[in-house]
Amino acid sequence: MKLAPRDARAYFAKPDPRRAGLLIYGPDAMRIAMRRQEVIAALVGPSGEEEMRLSRIPASELRKDPAMLLDAIKAQGFFPGARVAFVEDASDTVAKACAAALEEWREGDATIIVTAGQLTPRAALRKLFEGHNNSYAAAIYSDPPGRDEIEAELKKAGITDIPTDAMGDLMDLGRVLEPGDFRQTVEKLALYKYRDQSPVSSDDIANCAPATSEAALDDAIDIVAEGRFQEIGPILSKLEAQGIAAVRLCIAATMHFRKLYVAASDPKGPEAGLARARPPVPYMRKERMSRQARKWGVYKLEQALKVLTDTDLQLRSAKPVPQMALMERAMIRLAMMGR
Repeated sequence: MKLAPRDARAYFAKPDPRRAGLLIYGPDAMRIAMRRQEVIAALVGPSGEEEMRLSRIPASELRKDPAMLLDAIKAQGFFPGARVAFVEDASDTVAKACAAALEEWREGDATIIVTAGQLTPRAALRKLFEGHNNSYAAAIYSDPPGRDEIEAELKKAGITDIPTDAMGDLMDLGRVLEPGDFRQTVEKLALYKYRDQSPVSSDDIANCAPATSEAALDDAIDIVAEGRFQEIGPILSKLEAQGIAAVRLCIAATMHFRKLYVAASDPKGPEAGLARARPPVPYMRKERMSRQARKWGVYKLEQALKVLTDTDLQLRSAKPVPQMALMERAMIRLAMMGR
């Protein structure tokens, strides 16, 4: 049977040991590994592997010996409790072995957990688990975590007092961080707030969030928008060391100044303009960008966008130019214009 994404999240947290098997598949190996760890831990508990109630079977070994999975689900261990037979990195080459194991499965046998990469609707492995009346197939997509998933992670970490702004910051982080990095950030936040009864603030989240290239880009653009021209050289050296190209920096600056222009030209004020900006402006940046929009004004922002457009055309031209030097000159010019 096929599990819908919302139903899948609930099932991973509390799987049914009376079900014969579960197939988890999708393009993102990290997300699949996290879900697989979650469901196996829910079935066998924290000591399942030490008590030998978890059998790991690489798909390459199962191809050579198709009976391995059947033997694993029928084998009786020394310790009581639920058991799991886990097949890793599976493909259609092990579909027959999985089909034989599902056919022979009886209540009390080990639950079959299979992970795979992206599978088409015609894939034999996917059709097997979706068509079986006592097993599930769940697709894991590369979508950012939803509010319910974030709330579940926070609850698991023991964090309960999350104001709306702080939740918005966490959702923004969920869009840019890898799942493992996001989970580590939540765990770090729980340690950071240990024995602190005050609500989680945006500053708390900023202090725990990992540094990313996007954050470095935001820092560089803020330096320009706030007229701190003396800091442009060091931040550009840092970005260049991270492998960020001048064209990417120009695109990011153009998007930022377009949002400032929308904010500055809104008759209801910069806050209203930023609220309708697309893509959305993160909570933690709205106040800062609102101040920048007020400082620049519509006319100066029009001139800034013209400078950035001209710079972008030069960077993309066939004529060889020192790209980062050209971008640095444009940024200094904008910073001086802002002052």
